[in-house]
Amino acid sequence: MELLKADHITMQFGGLTAVKDFNLSLNQGEIVALIGPNGAGKTTAFNMITGVYRPTQGEIDYNGKNITGLRPDQITALGIARTFQNIRLFKDLSVFENVLIANHLHLKSNFLEATFRLPRYRREEREMRETSLNLLEKVGLADLRDEKSSSLPYGKQRRLEIARALATKPQILLLDEPAAGMNPKETEDLTQFIKKIGHEFNLTIFMIEHHMQVVMGISDRIYVFDHGVTIAEGNPYEIQNDQKVIEAYLGVAEEDA
Repeated sequence: MELLKADHITMQFGGLTAVKDFNLSLNQGEIVALIGPNGAGKTTAFNMITGVYRPTQGEIDYNGKNITGLRPDQITALGIARTFQNIRLFKDLSVFENVLIANHLHLKSNFLEATFRLPRYRREEREMRETSLNLLEKVGLADLRDEKSSSLPYGKQRRLEIARALATKPQILLLDEPAAGMNPKETEDLTQFIKKIGHEFNLTIFMIEHHMQVVMGISDRIYVFDHGVTIAEGNPYEIQNDQKVIEAYLGVAEEDA
């Protein structure tokens, strides 16, 4: 089942076209990667999907609804969550508090109920705390719940950022270079972790990633960008053997690869 469709989306900044005529389809349960050289327009594509930028042209549909131009918080509430290349945690808050805050997205109590801690708010608060702890257990961070997030090793900070995104109850999770800055062991652990959460939370995952070990190891399909244009789409085998990809992404001729 198709969950998200980007139809000929383009993003221009003045005279610069960062992404041109991008078509994307994400189906339920897939892991799809977007790769390409630095500056190819990958994060710009993410920013259009998540509402940071409104496409100059084109349309984005999610579950049959046109979400083009919606704010990031509205898109997150609908079921599309993301992480960032540079980890964005509340560094002075605990691991548990970072996840708890994300649960407030679906809070139904109003301001007065929260201020005076009326019964509905107290019930929701209790449920949010239980949900946050259960989520930390599922991602292997429950034993670190009281630690300050900034004190965690890099790989666990990345895992916490993903856990916080999961707390918003997404159908689609966008990961922007999740393996950036990781050593080989952390990269392997992350690869297995992404596979695990995709299955356990019934997620569709769309990721930008430079580590080909991660991309080729878990992707069902791959899109390849070069200078804002899609130059290839296919499964890992097809992408590895595509001449345009070899030349644009790897920077070598096929006979030298």
